Amino acid sequence: MDGDLAPLPLLFALAERYDAWLVIDDAHGFGVLGAQGKGSLAHFNLPASPRILLMGTLGKAAGVGGAFVAGSATAIEYLLQKGRSYIFTTAAPPAIACALSKSLQLIEHGNALRTNLLARIGQLRDGLSGLPWQLLASATAIQPLIVGDNDAAVALSKGLWERGLWVPAIRPPTVPKGTARLRICVSAAHTAADIDQLIQALKELA
Repeated sequence: MDGDLAPLPLLFALAERYDAWLVIDDAHGFGVLGAQGKGSLAHFNLPASPRILLMGTLGKAAGVGGAFVAGSATAIEYLLQKGRSYIFTTAAPPAIACALSKSLQLIEHGNALRTNLLARIGQLRDGLSGLPWQLLASATAIQPLIVGDNDAAVALSKGLWERGLWVPAIRPPTVPKGTARLRICVSAAHTAADIDQLIQALKELA
């Protein structure tokens, strides 16, 4: 929700120390972070390990649907045999697998897209400095703008909607009380003009 990064090297060290599994939900890292968009493990240069279970959605950067779990052969076999939600799930359509195959190629060779994403994130952060709301520290595509009051956050979101911009207001209990916010999600498909439009709209509403 905050666009922050878990301290995976420290968590992995703890898992090694106590002989534990480390389960990572890399929904927002896969396709975006690390070399060739390989995700949070690549971002932190962590090695492959049988004690890591890596989960990721295919409905965000990959642009299709479904999800995946990667891990040791033993862990995957256990999930195949014991995971009720998997056992009773209908197989994904072949069209999804075909689209995913193309998505993986785009992710692997998508350095230009990731470079553009980082540029748009920097543009947004620079442009929103000095506004009355707090922009949390985040180097990722998720940029939370803390408004505080629930009604104020909803009003700000509505004001943006009226200007042709969709930025949802997130309120408790999804986030702690008193930290209602706009959850700005930057995409590699956004242009500099798109980001400028959002910055100017927020300045007007301020």
